[in-house]
Amino acid sequence: MKIKSLQDLPQDIAPARDLWPQIAAQISPSGHPAQLVGTTQAAPAGARTARLRWLAAAAAVLACLAVGMWIDRSLLPLRTTNESRALSAGTATPGAPASLDVAYVSDPRYQRQHAALLSSLQAQLNALPPVTRTKVLASLATIGKAKQDLQDALGKDPGNALLQELLVNTYQDEMRVLTDVHSASHAGEGI
Repeated sequence: MKIKSLQDLPQDIAPARDLWPQIAAQISPSGHPAQLVGTTQAAPAGARTARLRWLAAAAAVLACLAVGMWIDRSLLPLRTTNESRALSAGTATPGAPASLDVAYVSDPRYQRQHAALLSSLQAQLNALPPVTRTKVLASLATIGKAKQDLQDALGKDPGNALLQELLVNTYQDEMRVLTDVHSASHAGEGI
């Protein structure tokens, strides 16, 4: 008989021998299969182990939460009591950020390099073709607006990691454009 699908196989086939006593003997600590089936001591030990694992997991979660809160508190500046009262009473000055103004201190090396690139920017722009110059100025204006918007948003929500990352990326984009202008003007080629 040729079998074309699983439905053609017989439904009831008894095994040649019963394998369960050997399996139970290997699982059971004493080697007796009767001890495995109906014991009351195996369940509480397993339950205790499971309970201990859950407690250890809960303790680990609480420890991580405590460390995260400690890091958050130690890295963010605290408000003075006058600022807190003004914010809670709604008497903060109009136009001022709703929370703390955040001052970002950047690397002095970055500040020097940025200032040097900006000081020579006009001369380098003059060396570029007019179409390229227009594109570069538009890019720098867009980056400047993005930086200002991100700084304003961070003034309202200084702990926002996404805004911080976006601001760093924007600084990097600006440096990329400035260095590209610098290299293109010295090489005599377009960007």
